[in-house]
Formats: sequence, C-alpha cells, structure tokens
Amino acid sequence: MPMLPSLKDVALGAATTDQGRRPKVVAAPNATAPELPDRPHRRSFTAADKLRVLAETDRAADTGGISAILRREGLYSSALTDWRRQRAAGLFEALTPARRGRKTTAPNPLAIEMAGLQRDNARLTRRLARAEAIIEVQKKLAELLGLPLAPSDDQP
Repeated sequence: MPMLPSLKDVALGAATTDQGRRPKVVAAPNATAPELPDRPHRRSFTAADKLRVLAETDRAADTGGISAILRREGLYSSALTDWRRQRAAGLFEALTPARRGRKTTAPNPLAIEMAGLQRDNARLTRRLARAEAIIEVQKKLAELLGLPLAPSDDQP
C-alpha cells in the first residue's frame, strides 16, 4: 500500500521520496563561491612579459613548440602576431599596457585667454545696453519736462 504524504510534507509543498516518485526540493545556494572574484578583470601584460613570450616563441619556432607556449600562457596566436608587429615597428612604448578611454589633451593657452576675453566682452555689452537704456529714459524725461537737451556726439 503506498504511503501518503504527511500533513507537514503537504504544507511544505514537498512529497516524500518513497518509491521514487518525487524528490524533495533542495534550496539553491545563496551566492556564488567565495573563492571567485566578484567581477572579472582584463589581463594586461607588461612589456617585459610580452618580450619574454616573444623570445620563447622565437626560440621554439624551429621545433614547433609555439602552440605549447601559447597554451601555457593562455594566449591566442592573434595576440602573438600583434606583439610581433609592435616589436618590428620599434614601438616599445606600445608594448606597455595603454590606459583605456578618452585621452587628455593639454589646454591651449590661447583658448583660455579667448574665453576670458569673451566673458569681458559679454559683461561690457550688458553694461553698454544698460547705459543706453538709462540715456533713453533721461531723454524722454527731459522732453516731458521741457528741458533743453545739450548737443550730443551722436547728433550732427
């Protein structure tokens, strides 16, 4: 006679494992393994490492051991090709890992001076507009009061 699950098993949502019907539910692990890093990072090789690998592959070229070196170092042949091209071009500074992202440029001293002059021009333009508005108001007030205006530079 088959055994019926107890009320406790039914309440928990699991059936008994008798007669191979359904196994109990096993909880998933809470997090990843603690020995794994949280976030992978890109490998970067120093110029010395690259030159060392290139020297080893140059020595092993006659015996056909380049593939063993690449497997040991965890490299692809395309990286080796790029490093050889850089070495042939004499770009030893290119063998050092370059910083990724936007490159900074030196500020142009003329651009700094021009920005200052533009700020001064804008400030003086605002002052001129304010002064012209005040002069117009003074002219209208003198006209309303009937005061004679002194000849200005603008009028012939």
